[in-house]
Amino acid sequence: MAPRKKPKPYQPLIDTDPYLESFREIIAGRFEKILQMEKRLTKGRQSLADFASGHEYFGMHFRENKWVLREWAPNATGIYLIGDLSDWQERQAFALKSNGKPGEWEIRLPADALQHMDLYRLRIHWSGGCGDRIPAYARRVVQDPQSLIFNAQIWQPPQPYEWRIKAFAGQQEPPLIYEAHIGMAQEEGKIGSYREFTEKVLPRIVAAKYNTLQLMAVQEHPYYASFGYHVSNFFAASSRFGTPDDLKALVDAAHAAGLAVIIDLVHSHAVSNEVEGLSRFDGTLYQYFHDNPRGLHSAWDSRCFDYGKIQVLHFLLSNCRFWLDEYHFDGFRFDGITSMLYFHHGLGMAFTDYSEYFNDSVDEDALTYLALANKTIHQVKPAAVTIAEDVSGMPGLAFPVQQGGYGFDFRLAMGIPDYWIKLIKERPDEDWPMGNLWHELTNRRKEEKTISYAESHDQALVGDQTLIFRLVGADMYDHMSCADNHLRVERGMAIHKLIRMITSTTAGNGYLNFMGNEFGHPEWIDFPRPGNNWSYHYARRQWSLAERSSLKYGLLAGFDRDLIALIKKHRVLAFPDIRLWHEHSEDKVLAFERAGLFFVFCFHPTCSHTGYVIQAPAGNYQMLFDTDRFEYGGHGRLVPNQLHVAQPLEFTNSKIKNLRLYLPARTALILSRLA
Repeated sequence: MAPRKKPKPYQPLIDTDPYLESFREIIAGRFEKILQMEKRLTKGRQSLADFASGHEYFGMHFRENKWVLREWAPNATGIYLIGDLSDWQERQAFALKSNGKPGEWEIRLPADALQHMDLYRLRIHWSGGCGDRIPAYARRVVQDPQSLIFNAQIWQPPQPYEWRIKAFAGQQEPPLIYEAHIGMAQEEGKIGSYREFTEKVLPRIVAAKYNTLQLMAVQEHPYYASFGYHVSNFFAASSRFGTPDDLKALVDAAHAAGLAVIIDLVHSHAVSNEVEGLSRFDGTLYQYFHDNPRGLHSAWDSRCFDYGKIQVLHFLLSNCRFWLDEYHFDGFRFDGITSMLYFHHGLGMAFTDYSEYFNDSVDEDALTYLALANKTIHQVKPAAVTIAEDVSGMPGLAFPVQQGGYGFDFRLAMGIPDYWIKLIKERPDEDWPMGNLWHELTNRRKEEKTISYAESHDQALVGDQTLIFRLVGADMYDHMSCADNHLRVERGMAIHKLIRMITSTTAGNGYLNFMGNEFGHPEWIDFPRPGNNWSYHYARRQWSLAERSSLKYGLLAGFDRDLIALIKKHRVLAFPDIRLWHEHSEDKVLAFERAGLFFVFCFHPTCSHTGYVIQAPAGNYQMLFDTDRFEYGGHGRLVPNQLHVAQPLEFTNSKIKNLRLYLPARTALILSRLA
């Protein structure tokens, strides 16, 4: 009898999907490339986590009572440290020298040469030119309020920040994510700060029952209106919101309240700015990026990293570790992955054929980098969470690296918010197809964990609209008083609750909400820019709307809070298996079972079903929750805690019985089967 062949390590990925068998050789090649690149980086003598420590070598450091600055600039012919210490002049005493390693420059200075908050930068010379640059690994970058010039800054306070929570265990439950932007989180028309967020906004998130805070725009970016997605200084926390210690205090306070904190990590591209960023850092376009035209993202006016270059991998992997080490973050949402995975950046692509994941448009180096980044992050912090923002559906993104995937813990279910917008825009709600809706909400790879959302910051940006505004329109400005029974507002609120409830309860393994959307924030996001005369009016959150008892915003906030609390209490998202019990497109009714709870939705706009029959397992059912309560802006047509008994099917002794329910129009309810 012939010995059985040992299965290939990447076989588990292929086993998840029969369509992947046709691409076995490519999957095998990708797996091998990841292994070989890891060996090249570690040389078999260290871990990836150890390799990812460039931030402790490059950049400005105070070591053994002296300052040491190192920089990698292989095309440079000379580098000078200029700043407060040199009166911003090139001086030979502050010239960096080659340290004998390829492309590396170094200078050592006595302890009194630099002081806390001193400003500095580099002047780099190359054949045929020179330019001022901010060190690539700078940890603090500030902008002069008058000249608007950015410079690196020494951050060496007399008393380093002392962490209250030194070892946060991480979030053990499925993530319920509150996506937030520090600058626009205040109600005043200005840029908010880390301190203000800690004092005024963090308590709101805790009270809203979310367990994970996702911060946007943390990495330094020169243009505020870029929403933080045109990063210039990858190791610097944005100084427009405050100091590094202020950010650490925010994370500390979140951990003390039991919240994990993750950030948007932008490694898909970099700002094109040369003085503030990495572009043409040493006089070449290709030091960190691909040479033209591959190194230019024309749609975003930004630079594209060369993920096949060892020094670039060192820079980016070290950046992953830095944020975990320095700020105690608990993970990352990797932004713009579709753009980095394909040479076409996903622009104009529908991704309807598997071959699009395995043809020559895929940047194989980017895939390798993502796998190595996930391995690095989980070596540094095993409980860290990584989330992939990918609209293409690349198979294996959220599958273990050692089994053929790329190692993310979750992927965003990006098709769901697009589907809600499509439904609202193109079809009246009396024509919403229940079967198609169910398919869109639950269509995911079971072997890959997903995070669902009805809307994120993307759906709130200027040029788009939030769900509530699509449903209600300008009537939100005049008819949100609790004393006003405006029909369009009533319809919009009812559907808004249904959308958020069915999206969160059918979510694969996590759920996300953008700040303010839980109470139906009425306005979009538009950052100060020339087109709006540099106004902050739409770059803020109007929390007071939800606090005014005379307005209905607070009713939506209460609904969301209680729903999230119920999802947490019953660990709904910890049980991925969902059983659809009833789907009827004409009646506009869906019913499903999950985590021992029974969820029933009636999307019908006009018909309230009396004695509506739904098959269910035998037992007694108690109503735990419904969207029609007065305190949620409903009509109170259902009796709280009402007991329902599943009646026997006619002429059968089956364990499956009939539930007869009153289902008011545009209402959903949750039942608990009693023991």
